[in-house]
Amino acid sequence: MKFSSLRNICALGLIVCLGGCGSPAVSSAEMPHEIVQENMPTDGQKEIYLAGGCFWGTELYTSLVYGVVSAESGYANGTTAHPSYREVCSGSGHAETVHIVYDPAKVSLDQLLLAFYDSIDPTAVDRQGNDVGRQYRSGIYYVPNADGSETADERTIRASLDALQKRIGKPIAVEMGPIVNFYRAEEGHQEYLTKNPNGYCHISPAKIAEMREKRAAAEKAAAEKQTAQRPSRTYEKPSDAELKEKLTDMQYAVTQEKATEPPFRNEYDHEFRAGIYCDITTGEPLFISTDKYDSGCGWPAFSRPIDDALIAEHEDRSFGMVRTEVTAAGSGAHLGHVFDDGPQASGGLRYCINSASLRFIPKEDMEAEGYGDYLYLLENQ
Repeated sequence: MKFSSLRNICALGLIVCLGGCGSPAVSSAEMPHEIVQENMPTDGQKEIYLAGGCFWGTELYTSLVYGVVSAESGYANGTTAHPSYREVCSGSGHAETVHIVYDPAKVSLDQLLLAFYDSIDPTAVDRQGNDVGRQYRSGIYYVPNADGSETADERTIRASLDALQKRIGKPIAVEMGPIVNFYRAEEGHQEYLTKNPNGYCHISPAKIAEMREKRAAAEKAAAEKQTAQRPSRTYEKPSDAELKEKLTDMQYAVTQEKATEPPFRNEYDHEFRAGIYCDITTGEPLFISTDKYDSGCGWPAFSRPIDDALIAEHEDRSFGMVRTEVTAAGSGAHLGHVFDDGPQASGGLRYCINSASLRFIPKEDMEAEGYGDYLYLLENQ
C-alpha cells in the first residue's frame, strides 16, 4: 500500500548549490508540500533522497550499498502535484530522485554520499551520461526539522559537498536542500534494471558489479562476525532408546533407517513462513527459510544449508539409482538427497529433505526457543 502524508516545511531557503547549478531553483513556497512513498524507515533507520540523472541506474546502484534497506524511484521538488513521467520530461521542475532508507548502524550518511558521488559526474549541469534536462540534475534532499532549525543531516551534507569541492578542484553542480515533495514513480520504473538487465543505465556495468561485490563482502564479514560472537552450543545425539521415545514412527524411520516419507503429504512441503529448520534428533540448525523454495517435487527443497559443514554427503546406490544422500553431519541422521537441478541463481542445487527429519521454528519463536543468535540470517524476511 502506498504511503501518503503531508510534511509541513517551514520557510527555508530551498537549494544550496556549490558553483555550477543550472536553472534557478524554485522556492519551496511555489511547490506542493507532499510526500507520497511506499517505503518508510523503522527501528532506527534513516532516509535520504538522491538525484543523480536517470533514476533507473541510481536506484539499482544505491540499493547495492551495504546498509541500504530500500530504494524507490520518484519525482522530487517540482512545481506540480502527482506528476506523470511524461509531465516530468515536459518540464514540471521535478528531479528524477531515489528515496533511500538505510541503516545508520551499517552505513553512515557520509559513506552513502561518497558512494553516490562515485556514480555521477558531480560537475555536470542538468545531465548525467546521455540524459540531458532539468529533471536529470544532481541533488541531495534531506528531511527538514519542522521548526526550520538545522538538521544533523544538513550539516553532514554541507561538509560532504565542501570536501568534494576541494577534492576535485572544480565547480560542482550538486544541489542540496530539504525534500519538499516526492511522488513515487509509476511501477514500471521501480527496480527497472532488475527487471530489464539490459536496459539503459548511465552508470557503468563495472561500477555496478564493483558495488555488488562490496556489498556481498560486507555481508559475509558481518555474518562471520555474528558467528564468531555467537556463544558455542553443543547438540548431542540422544541414545537410540531416547530417540524411539522422542520421535514419531515416521521420524525414526526416516532419520535412523533412511526411509522416505510420502511426497506432498508431509509437514513442511508447503511451509514458507520465516524461520529456521533444525535436525529433529538434536535441535541443531541446518536450513533457513530464505533458502527454501517450491520445487514441485513434493518434499521441502532448499538451495543450500546454513553452512556446508553441517551436512555430510554419501553415495547412495539403492533402488538401482546413483544418488547423493545427505545426512546431518553432527548426528548422522538421514535427511534426504541433493540434486543439481536447483535454481541456477542460487547455486544450482536442490536439497530435497524429508519433513520428518526436521523441526521448523518460526521466526517469532526463535528467541524464546534459544535460536535468537540466528535471527540475523532473517533480517530481510
